[in-house]
Amino acid sequence: MRSIEVAYLSAKEAVAYTGVAFSTLAKMRMRGDGPEFCKIGAKVAYPRTDLDAWMCGRRQRSTSENAPRRSSR
Repeated sequence: MRSIEVAYLSAKEAVAYTGVAFSTLAKMRMRGDGPEFCKIGAKVAYPRTDLDAWMCGRRQRSTSENAPRRSSR
């Protein structure tokens, strides 16, 4: 049986990998709307595969996708 090796990134490494600010990742962890992560004691680790999946899930074809609708007055 082969083991699957998963690369884990620290929060600081995840910032460099994704380009998302450190404070933004922390806020996303609190709200639960960011990439999945692991807590190991007091440290946070992000599996690289989960960061990739999260970024792929945010793909868009135009800047108008998911834009807030303006009310017509």
